[in-house]
Amino acid sequence: MGTIIYIVGLVLAVMAVLDIFKKNISTPWKIIWTILILITSWIGLAVYYLFAKDRIEGWCK
Repeated sequence: MGTIIYIVGLVLAVMAVLDIFKKNISTPWKIIWTILILITSWIGLAVYYLFAKDRIEGWCK
């Protein structure tokens, strides 16, 4: 069971990072968001997908 949760988290993290690098924001912000998501694991993923995904371009301009 733990392996499945790990794989789901890994896939979601990769999808979030790829989505961040497709956004129209500067490279330092892309790196900062990527590090935050990867370091904070599930909490970072939840914040990104629930709050930041649609608003990140406005926040980082």
